[in-house]
Amino acid sequence: MKIALIGATGFVGSAVLPELLQRGHQVTVLARNPAKLAPQPGLTVVAGDALDVAQVAGAAAGQDAVISAYNPGWTEPKIYDLFLQGTRAIIDGVKQAGIKRVLVVGGAGSLFVAPGVQLVDTPPFPAEYKQGALAAREALNQIRTESTLDWTFLSPPIALAPGPRTGVYRVGADELLPGDGDAPAGISVADLAVAIVDEMEQARHVQKRFTVAN
Repeated sequence: MKIALIGATGFVGSAVLPELLQRGHQVTVLARNPAKLAPQPGLTVVAGDALDVAQVAGAAAGQDAVISAYNPGWTEPKIYDLFLQGTRAIIDGVKQAGIKRVLVVGGAGSLFVAPGVQLVDTPPFPAEYKQGALAAREALNQIRTESTLDWTFLSPPIALAPGPRTGVYRVGADELLPGDGDAPAGISVADLAVAIVDEMEQARHVQKRFTVAN
């Protein structure tokens, strides 16, 4: 496939890029600083900003699908506004380019932990991640109104960390997957990348949100 990847230099995107390339996909990356990405077979880097609809559309044009791992950074003071601005620009850019298939990586905060209760609304939820989690929840709400796109929204589990690529993971829907005992469920970023590329290839969650965990 020909796939445009947004956020390729971030934590998730930097794991998705090699997963795509090693499976033989042709990848076009939209990056504000192309110098951060070393030349590789199958990789095209386009200078641009995910907040700019026209630049997103330019990178997406002619692709089979778009993966957005965009995140302005958990320490960014304006993360709520920028996350939503970026997500909106990416969705609008994808539509402008005439692409139907898009996968957006969000957060765990919008997963349900009890009937009617989402993780971000529980008292223990860390304050430093709350604005980003609220933005990702609102992004999901907005994406769910997109009836013309073959969208997928992926929420990682609570614990997303560096680790080995096992290629093995569990799949859930809108509820937080249980962990082992009292520990929250988690996944390595390498295995999250596997799940993302698997979804691109198999399209099992079109116009749906799903979650994964090891």
